[in-house]
Amino acid sequence: MAEFTFSPLSPSAFLPRAAAAFGERTAVVDGDQRWTYAQLADRCARLASVLRDATRATGVRVAALCSNSHVMIELHQAAPAAGVVLVSVNTRLSLPEMQYILEHSGSTVLVVTHEHAERGRELTADTDVRLVVAGGADDDYESLLAEAAPLAEPVAVDERDLLAINYTSGTTGRPKGVMYHHRGAYLQAVAMAFHAGLTPGSRYLWTLPMFHCNGWSFPWAVTAAGGTHVCLREIDPGHIWQLLRDEGVTHYSAAPTVLTMIAEDASAAPLDGRVHVDTGGSPPSPALLERLVPLGFDVTHLYGLTETFGPVAINVWQPEWDDLDERAASALRARQGIGNITSRPLRVLTEDGADVPADGASMGEIAVSGNNVMLGYYRDDEATLGATRSGCFLTGDIGVMHPDGYVEIRDRGKDIIISGGENIASIEIEQALDSHPDVVMSSVVGVPDDRWGELPVAFVTRRSGSTATEEELRDHVRGHLARFKVPKSVVFADLPRTSTGKVQKNLLREQARGLSA
Repeated sequence: MAEFTFSPLSPSAFLPRAAAAFGERTAVVDGDQRWTYAQLADRCARLASVLRDATRATGVRVAALCSNSHVMIELHQAAPAAGVVLVSVNTRLSLPEMQYILEHSGSTVLVVTHEHAERGRELTADTDVRLVVAGGADDDYESLLAEAAPLAEPVAVDERDLLAINYTSGTTGRPKGVMYHHRGAYLQAVAMAFHAGLTPGSRYLWTLPMFHCNGWSFPWAVTAAGGTHVCLREIDPGHIWQLLRDEGVTHYSAAPTVLTMIAEDASAAPLDGRVHVDTGGSPPSPALLERLVPLGFDVTHLYGLTETFGPVAINVWQPEWDDLDERAASALRARQGIGNITSRPLRVLTEDGADVPADGASMGEIAVSGNNVMLGYYRDDEATLGATRSGCFLTGDIGVMHPDGYVEIRDRGKDIIISGGENIASIEIEQALDSHPDVVMSSVVGVPDDRWGELPVAFVTRRSGSTATEEELRDHVRGHLARFKVPKSVVFADLPRTSTGKVQKNLLREQARGLSA
């Protein structure tokens, strides 16, 4: 094969193209700061040099504890160009959880925005990890960029080389490192740009955390399209409405929880134009859609996991459905959809690995495969093997295949609680509770919540004579895990068991729903 017929796919290719074609267009808006694509390309080439000098090798891990900022946009462009592996850390995690991620990933550099500078100092104290602070009184990020010579061209990589490690609790208590490759990120970015309809005139508001699945690959997708990144450092519905109007926002992504906050804010009022909104984590309810559409939001439901680079399926709306009544339309909107344009078709498998009939009723586990599926779990071959069947990655979600090829979830993996778009493993909370000296055993289940989608409820068996209170146990969990993982309530009870000693969580779920009703 002639050499000029093939080039490895990497998202590092998008920014040079955008700088050449859209050099004077605004690339990034972050508060009062604005950069064109020509300026962004220069900054990222300098940052790539800084990362090469700091790591001195390809494949070295660079961690980021950053708000949705120009820094995260720049890291997403510079890290693959420098040939280093980006480890984006969830800013909502507790200190022990963050420490585990840095240690497990083997990160040697930690970049933090000024909002997280103090946490960065805690994380790097008594370690060899180099801390770089961006912004604020202790900024050294800008001086490093100013002193660096731009990297002449991206480091050569194999498209299946490790690009990023994203940590997810998944179905076990310890976070698992999901390994992304260059090829998958490139193709996922192309898919997101296509399905969202991004163009050079698009203005994408960063309501979606960039630490989630590398922002569903939108840091690269928006750049590929030559659109404008409008940064949002914290979720503030009033500020979101201001940016929607003042910055002419055309696109954003958010969990239904955030959509509800936006729709219910006092600033909510119909916009002059339409805004494309992608949502995932759980289907938007018909009531929520009814509030969003008159405000100017056209909502598309996506489905995916950290292991699939974010959205692997899109609920593509077909024009023939426009004339359906609201009940029929809502049923269609609730479905997870079909594979995106760069994924292979989704499958629904029985326990023996066969495809279920496409009848919309036969249930099995949703399974995916193809370019936008992880390389595996970092340093965890057993977990990787356990999530595989019939050459596919098992999502843990139970669903059906409809005759038209659209997949619909009927029941989530039983032990996963999805709260505000975040995955919470019940065993993780149980382990925290069980570490309390007065707790004999605990079991945690999720209950529906109008705002967050689901919230954890804990059932606890105390030691004889114990006077431990509900609030004491909630405080104990708060000391071990992120605040969003703290149980909504703690119920003291003997746990129901099967004849083999297994806790009957189905009965606990029924009881928990009764308590929350």
